[in-house]
Amino acid sequence: MFVIPRDRLPAGFADRVEHPPVPPAEPRPAATAVLLRDAPAGDAGAAGCEVLLLQRHHASGFVPGAYVFPGGRVDEADAAPAAAALLERALPPAHGRPPEPPPAFWIAMVREVFEETGVLLAADAAGRPAPDAASEPRLAEWRERLLGAHAGLVELLEPHGLLPALDDVVYCAHWITPVAEPRRYDTRFFLARLPAARSATADAREMTDALWLTPAEALRRFQEGALPMVFPTVKLLEALAPYASVSAALTAFRGRPVLPVLPRLVRTADGVGIVVDQA
Repeated sequence: MFVIPRDRLPAGFADRVEHPPVPPAEPRPAATAVLLRDAPAGDAGAAGCEVLLLQRHHASGFVPGAYVFPGGRVDEADAAPAAAALLERALPPAHGRPPEPPPAFWIAMVREVFEETGVLLAADAAGRPAPDAASEPRLAEWRERLLGAHAGLVELLEPHGLLPALDDVVYCAHWITPVAEPRRYDTRFFLARLPAARSATADAREMTDALWLTPAEALRRFQEGALPMVFPTVKLLEALAPYASVSAALTAFRGRPVLPVLPRLVRTADGVGIVVDQA
């Protein structure tokens, strides 16, 4: 059994295990992206890939204080027919139309990455990547409109001839929040390469810190108690640790079967034990 010590968990997480809501909360659809970039090469050559981790505000209603990947709930607009049509045009021909996850999760992933990091995973008809919100005022305005729920992703992309850029995006995991949590999510995870010459800027209204770390370094800090994370984040970092580049990670996960995972939480003397059951 995998045990996370109390001091490496978000505040209050261990206490909720013994007092789960009755009945359990219904899990809400959500999408998360593991944003990846190649780490700078050191004296010994390539240092592997780095992932972006954002720290949630301590006042957040879900895993407060934890370091997480960018992501959030699937909105109603993400599931609209126009969004599905946009995705149909965006998917690379070699991909076809994947049966899982449904289109709304792909659209939500692109939107959430843009909202939380300013990185827009989109390109024009010639394949030129969209700029990021840090360098283009127009994109910063789009970001604010999305954050304020004044527009959906389709309304922002289509008038400007942009489509989601998904060549370097891979569906990689499906986790469902344990029943002990008062807020539960049915989350699809994607690996996504950070477009070249783009930078991420965390939205300070939701996040208090942003770190680019190799999976190995993030896991080391977690083991030392300096980087609180929850189980899916830890497991995905462990899965990414062996790969020496973003390309190697994307290739390894592309086409790999993805099964839903519903962890069970068990209170232990030291913290919380996690038992993984297939959902």
